[in-house]
Amino acid sequence: MLTTRSSSARMLRASRAELNPGVKEVKRESSVSFDLSKPEAVASVQRKNVKRVLEVTEENLKKEDGIVPDIEDFRYGKASPSLIRLEKKVRVSSVIKVGAPENWEAILKGIKNMRLSGEAPVDTKGCEKAGSLLPPKERRFAVLISTMMSSQTKDEVTHAAVERLSEKGLLDPDAIVRTDEATLANLIKPVGFYQRKAKFIKEASKICLERFGGDIPDSLNELLALKGVGPKMAHLVMSIAWKNTQGICVDTHVHRISNRLGWVFREGTKQKTTTPEQTRISLEKWLPKDEWEPINPLLVGFGQTICTPLRPKCDMCGINNICPSAFKESSSPNPKQKKIRSS
Repeated sequence: MLTTRSSSARMLRASRAELNPGVKEVKRESSVSFDLSKPEAVASVQRKNVKRVLEVTEENLKKEDGIVPDIEDFRYGKASPSLIRLEKKVRVSSVIKVGAPENWEAILKGIKNMRLSGEAPVDTKGCEKAGSLLPPKERRFAVLISTMMSSQTKDEVTHAAVERLSEKGLLDPDAIVRTDEATLANLIKPVGFYQRKAKFIKEASKICLERFGGDIPDSLNELLALKGVGPKMAHLVMSIAWKNTQGICVDTHVHRISNRLGWVFREGTKQKTTTPEQTRISLEKWLPKDEWEPINPLLVGFGQTICTPLRPKCDMCGINNICPSAFKESSSPNPKQKKIRSS
């Protein structure tokens, strides 16, 4: 009896199309039929693989207009920022728990002790300080705007831009919508990508008015639907504005320091993570959930003052006796003499 596998092939093609709408499938099929009543023919069919060529369409390679690259995209990722986040949905990390890194509790305690002074820029000028004296609804909008301006921008510059908007009465979605884009851009300058951010802020303000009654979205996916808002920003807004921490906010400091401490690895390997999103997923597999919200300002401030991107101040660090990267990036002439003795 002669049969074919046309029905199953059609089902496979359909499922492929649903899962990958931006991918074109080119199939080469054989017109040969087999007598499946013979055992050797069945074995031959099982060994046959229908060859398929997946062609990436040009649409997938075009730069997505709604993405403002974060500083970590340039510093750590070799791929184009537009390809890193073509999908605007945050990948939910696995619930499978892995073993926590050695000495992580002692390291975390040491960092907390070093951060008690509260002298880092993030402590006084971070996004969570935006609109701190405003009513809840207005403050949430201020936090969103501050966060949207924060990528590729130091805390001090972002804070100053928020202050200028506040002085002009522009920490309000209706007022922003009625302000022309050029005026808005000049007010937030010199934040990174200020012209594009002005455009995105106006668009987000309009959406907040039309869909949320002047408030901001209260879910990750709705925040990510706003142009100019990436995973890091969405998690930060959820934590600060809505007090609903659904994941760890990983910026350039959290990404860098987590790798220096040996806290994160690419899935299934012992290699360092290469993107903030990989770092987030790796951290969430072992870090207790009650540390998810405070870990961002904690490590950001630590990275701004001691564990800096270039020439980290290992000689001033209170955990240089247990940090696996201590003095490896430092120019200290006598690192062994400067290490803090274990107590």
